[in-house]
Amino acid sequence: MLWRTLLAATLMVVALPVTTSTAQAAPCNGYVALTYDDGPNGQYTRPLLTALRSAGARATFFDIGRNVQQQPGLAREVASAGMWIGNHSWSHPYLTNLGASQVATELSSTQNAIRNATGQTPTLFRPPYGATNATVQNEARKLGLTQVTWSVDTRDWSGASTDAIVNSATGSNAGAIVLMHAAYQATVNAVPRIVQGLAAKGLCPGRINTSGQVVAP
Repeated sequence: MLWRTLLAATLMVVALPVTTSTAQAAPCNGYVALTYDDGPNGQYTRPLLTALRSAGARATFFDIGRNVQQQPGLAREVASAGMWIGNHSWSHPYLTNLGASQVATELSSTQNAIRNATGQTPTLFRPPYGATNATVQNEARKLGLTQVTWSVDTRDWSGASTDAIVNSATGSNAGAIVLMHAAYQATVNAVPRIVQGLAAKGLCPGRINTSGQVVAP
């Protein structure tokens, strides 16, 4: 009987840290949107998904329509991983240089490609280069799309180092929308440190709602 008592006591001691750790999880005092443009990318999208899932984070992927058409399975993987997918135009042009009908085609073709690949219809749209005007916004609204730009540019597109990307992203305040791209190894490498750095400030990765606000996932 004594060995049974000792075994039960040992199990209680081993189990206690798990319960305590869970109870002490840091609360979210605000949310920051992590966003990744220009996918799906055959080289970087999967590693990026792996990094985000390992960090327990969700993000918004603004995908290019022709990339989705070429790699529909990869777009499905993004959606299946619990990420949100937005419209980033069909061919990544300066939409402000196009007429209304051309803008409409860029956006509607991308909506169709994403819907066909994932079964989901995007509600968010990011104009390439952040270039927008009344025509672009009007055509987006016709498709039920909310335009989303960014408040923090990590400049990963310029060859920024992982350290620089992390510093930019973790300098965010609640409600920030962070611009990154599914196209660089430094961006993939930055994921765990970004999530940890935000957590140290009481911030968690969130989603962008149809009002353009960053809220809880």
